[in-house]
Amino acid sequence: MIWSSRKSQIAAPPRGSLPEGTRIYAVGDIHGRLDLLESVLAKIDADAAINPPLNVIRVFLGDYIDRGPDSKRVLDRLVDCCATRPTICLLGNHEAFLREFLTKPDVLPVWGRCGGLETLLSYGLAPKIETDAQGQQELAAELDRILPSSHREFLSSLRQHFLCGDFFFVHAGVRPGICLTQQSQDDLLWIREDFLLSEDYFGKVVVHGHTPVCEPDVRPNRINIDTGAYATGRLTCLVLENETIRFI
Repeated sequence: MIWSSRKSQIAAPPRGSLPEGTRIYAVGDIHGRLDLLESVLAKIDADAAINPPLNVIRVFLGDYIDRGPDSKRVLDRLVDCCATRPTICLLGNHEAFLREFLTKPDVLPVWGRCGGLETLLSYGLAPKIETDAQGQQELAAELDRILPSSHREFLSSLRQHFLCGDFFFVHAGVRPGICLTQQSQDDLLWIREDFLLSEDYFGKVVVHGHTPVCEPDVRPNRINIDTGAYATGRLTCLVLENETIRFI
């Protein structure tokens, strides 16, 4: 589903800046599309090589898995990114589903309808959404057995948010009226309308994904870069440097 606000998109860019010498490449929801991730990583490398800043940080906004065909290999690639270059990976609601499934197998029917079956298939499992309690437990135990230790460590290390300069990076958004440091995990991973329809200034410019839009949605208080990669074939990368906002 592509988000359509009752308000028109606002062309005026937000006012915000990063520390001198820092450039951030922020990437929206990948959802198992390794092909698109590889393309974006190549664009980032090429862009950074043209005019190398002192400090390059790659920020991934969560939802690396589910829906698309290559969730396991996407995690492999992100593990490699974290090991080789300054990289921040945030927790998305879909990674939260996977982590929950390992200890609460009865979440499978809900997770499965949100793309979890595709993730299990990418690990070589044969899931069915209509599975009884015993089947759910067996499937969770099998995933727990074959899950690479690097994936386990990656999933457990995902951050809920990242702050740099005047920008606050998070998966879904924030609850208006609540201090950024006091946001609940549920809102950081799941919030939609209350955040998306708010014109409040949140204390920082919020960079987020979670809710697919046709084009990157740049507003004075937030920037949405989830362009529905798994369905549209468009994975968006936002570039922030000093007071400049651009896309590659």
